[in-house]
Amino acid sequence: MADAQRPYVICHMTTSVDGRIKVRRWKTLVADSPYERVHGELNGDAWMCGRVTMQGYADSAAPLPEPVGDDANPVPRNDHVAKSDASGYAVALDAQGRLDWGARNDIEGDHVVVVLTESVPDAHLRALRAGGQSYLFAGEKTVDFALALAKLRALFGIERLLVEGGGRINGSMLRAGVIDELSLLLAPAVDGVSGTPALFDFPGEEADSMGGRCKLALTSCEPLPGGVVWLRYRITPVAGA
Repeated sequence: MADAQRPYVICHMTTSVDGRIKVRRWKTLVADSPYERVHGELNGDAWMCGRVTMQGYADSAAPLPEPVGDDANPVPRNDHVAKSDASGYAVALDAQGRLDWGARNDIEGDHVVVVLTESVPDAHLRALRAGGQSYLFAGEKTVDFALALAKLRALFGIERLLVEGGGRINGSMLRAGVIDELSLLLAPAVDGVSGTPALFDFPGEEADSMGGRCKLALTSCEPLPGGVVWLRYRITPVAGA
């Protein structure tokens, strides 16, 4: 069972048969990917991506008018809720505050919530407030995922979160024990390039493997058009691991 103090978390991803996630390189796939349709069927209240994925959305933002605040006064490290009644939320993991959202405070109607650490500069917090984005703090220098999820539930009422990150984000959240389900679109493609990011990635030794620390139980297997197979797994920690 998922912790009642945080959302139910589904990691939703597409991989090649060898577990890589660089979809743009697989030129043999049919043009119509089922990814967005399945995303909708998973019925998330919110979706979460990392800085690299969110960069494309931030780059298209209209700039803010100047100025955005008083540089002489420090900004307290308090969570900022600009909107708590949105129909959906787009959660951006941006630990160091590198994304410039400008005046963009939603993505296709989903209100932007930025997960930060306390190391971000005051100027960035002023810009987020001026742009109408919400933000929360989860950790001093690196993201505390359990804390971030608890705050997403408490501040925004998010009960079902889709994580669609890169391998490092997915891997970090898996290690933290906060992923409840895997929704995997297995594409009929082989990548094969050594070092290519995989579905779950984190640095470590053989003893750090999650192979003995979590159990995946297959809950459904559905063939989709174009040779894609939609696999769903319930993820549970192994007692004592």
